[in-house]
Amino acid sequence: MTTLLKPAQRPANPNFSSGPCAKRPGWSLDALSDAPLGRSHRAKVGKTKLKQAIDLTREILQVPADYRIGIVPASDTGAVEMALWSLLGERGVDMVAWESFGAGWVTDVVKQLKLSDARVIEAAYGELPDLTQIDFDRDVVFTWNGTTSGVRVPNGDFIPADRKGLTICDATSAAFAQRLDFDKLDVVTFSWQKVLGGEGAHGMLILSPRAVERLLSYKPAWPLPKIFRLTSGGKLIEGIFAGETINTPSMLCVEDYLDALNWAKSIGGLDGLVDRANRNFATLDAFVERTPWLANLAAVPATRSNTSVCLTIVDPEITALDADAQASFSKNLVAVLEKEGVAYDIGAYRDAPSGLRIWAGATIETADLEALTLWLDWAFQSQKAALTQAA
Repeated sequence: MTTLLKPAQRPANPNFSSGPCAKRPGWSLDALSDAPLGRSHRAKVGKTKLKQAIDLTREILQVPADYRIGIVPASDTGAVEMALWSLLGERGVDMVAWESFGAGWVTDVVKQLKLSDARVIEAAYGELPDLTQIDFDRDVVFTWNGTTSGVRVPNGDFIPADRKGLTICDATSAAFAQRLDFDKLDVVTFSWQKVLGGEGAHGMLILSPRAVERLLSYKPAWPLPKIFRLTSGGKLIEGIFAGETINTPSMLCVEDYLDALNWAKSIGGLDGLVDRANRNFATLDAFVERTPWLANLAAVPATRSNTSVCLTIVDPEITALDADAQASFSKNLVAVLEKEGVAYDIGAYRDAPSGLRIWAGATIETADLEALTLWLDWAFQSQKAALTQAA
C-alpha cells in the first residue's frame, strides 16, 4: 500500500464549525476586558452596552431607521419563536422549508400552534422550493440561508413590495455575510454565534413597521409566555428595542458581540464582511470544481450558500456503497481530519445527506480554507485506500 504524504501546510485556525463559528481573526480574551461583570444589566453601564450593540447592528447591517431591533433570549430559536407565537394566526400562513431548521418551524406552526390554515411548500436537501407557489397575501415564514443544506435564496426579488401578509425570515446564517433586502422583510432573526463568531444564548429580533402594527392590532388566541411578550397594555414594549432585555443577558457575551461588531466595522462593515465570505466560498468552490470526488449539495449555483458550504462525496466507488457505508466513509474522513488537528466539526448535519459542511463565513481566513483543501484531498485518498485494502 502506498503511503500518502501529508500536506505541509496546515490551517492556522482549524475551527470550521457552522455554529458556534470561528472567532474573528486575532481574537483573544483580552477583547472582553471592558465587560461590566458583576453589574446589573439595568444599570447605566449595562443599558449603554446593550444599546450600543443594537446601534452597531443597525449601522453594519444597514437596517432601516424605522425598523426596531431587539436583543432577546434563547438565540435565533428564541427570536423565531417569539415572532411565530406573537404574529401568526391573523391570516393563513405559507411555511417554506428546504432543510432541517425550516422544517422545525413547520413543526412548531402545524403541530404546536396547530394553525389550520398553514400550507407547507418544501423541497429536498440541495434544492430550493418553487418560490412562485408562495401566496404573499398570506404570512410567509422562510429561512434566507439553509444552514444545514447550503441552499439560500439568491435575493429578495421573489417577494412583492405590495404584499398583504408579513414575511418572517430566519436569517441566522445569512446576516453579516449576505445582503438582506429589508424592504421585503417584516421580521428578521439571527444569533450572535454565526457569521460574527459571537458567543451563544442571545438572539436578535428585527421588526418592520408592518410587523409592529400587527403586534398592536392582533391578539393571538393562545396564551403567551412572559418570555415571548412584546406588548403590554396594547402598546409595544419599547424598552426591548432600547437595551432593556426581557431576561438577564450575559454582559460577557454582550462584550464579545460588541468586539465582533467593531471588528466588522474596521474591515469595511457589510461590504467587507460579504467580500470575505464570497472570497472564502470562491476558494472552496474552485476546489470542488477541480476535484472529481466532491460536489456541491446545492444543485443550482445561484442558490449556493457562501457561509455554510455543504458538500457531497460523488466518487463512483463510494456512491456504489450502501447508504450506511457511505455515511460511515464520510464520518471517518471527518474523524481523520479532526485527529490531525486540521479541521473540527465539518461533518454534515445529522438530518442532512452524508457529506461535509464547511463554514466559510467572514471570520474565516481564506488561507486556512486553502490549506484545508489540501487536507481534504489527502484524507479522502487515505480513506479510500484503506477501504480498498480492507476489501
